Amino acid sequence: MLVRKRMGLWKMLSALMTGLGFLFSQNFALASSEQEQLVNKAEITVETLAAQSDMEQFRKLLAVSKGVVVFPQVLKAGFIIGGAGGTGVLLGRAADGSWSAPAFYTMGQASIGLQIGAEAKEMVLVIMTEKGLEAIINNQVKLGADVSAAVGPVGKNIGASSTTNMAADIFSFATTAGLFIGASVEGSILDAKEGWLNNYYGKSVTAKGVVIERTVDNDQSNPLKAALKAAEAP
Repeated sequence: MLVRKRMGLWKMLSALMTGLGFLFSQNFALASSEQEQLVNKAEITVETLAAQSDMEQFRKLLAVSKGVVVFPQVLKAGFIIGGAGGTGVLLGRAADGSWSAPAFYTMGQASIGLQIGAEAKEMVLVIMTEKGLEAIINNQVKLGADVSAAVGPVGKNIGASSTTNMAADIFSFATTAGLFIGASVEGSILDAKEGWLNNYYGKSVTAKGVVIERTVDNDQSNPLKAALKAAEAP
């Protein structure tokens, strides 16, 4: 009788552990799918910007950049006092031109000034200096304060040499829908989403480990890396 009771108890514990394991795997799958969707959307954003005829300077800067932060959607709204926010991915570009796996970041901004309406935009921040990349990876960074930030040059009539001589750590490029006056990336704060990193890579990892040290990778991000490589001006 005692043996039967113990066997019954082990069966119950086994079933409980199986159930908990299933729930954990389901939650992990849901979490990781959220990051995968963001990476897929980032790929589309890069392709959208690179395909525009007036984004030649974006492609030139990308080819000599240190990294990028891609935001598939930045929402901004306000009247006199406004705010903005979005979630994106940071990738580093090595000396050999290869792109790292993505780390996940949020961008938030509060502003006061002449601004009317609302907008949703796709945005790419092109990081031109080691200082800019290190600041984003090592700290909660404020654009325009901790590192210099400027609106990226648009058009075909800017000299090619200017792409490596413009004095800014980061340039922003965006496609915008809707009306918004006075929009700027200055004052925006970038902060790493460490929980998303752990979900996406299935282990504890830092943004530095992903982007600089390249200790992990995820094949799901390969199309995004390919899109960035294809977007670089020859």
